[in-house]
Amino acid sequence: MRASKGDRLVQHGRVVGQHDQITEVVEVMGQEGNPPYRVRFPDGREAVMSPGPDCEVRHRDDLQQQ
Repeated sequence: MRASKGDRLVQHGRVVGQHDQITEVVEVMGQEGNPPYRVRFPDGREAVMSPGPDCEVRHRDDLQQQ
């Protein structure tokens, strides 16, 4: 998994009824776009995250084309 600043991380809900959680990558702390990432939640909180298999990256360039 590789991400850049401005990309979105989508953590899919693991159980029925649990919503996806979308965060923005504000800093890439690993080498060459690899985790960990500092992310910002919609409410402004920030955290360091090493995404698991339930996450996907939505790249900034792909979001701008939509």
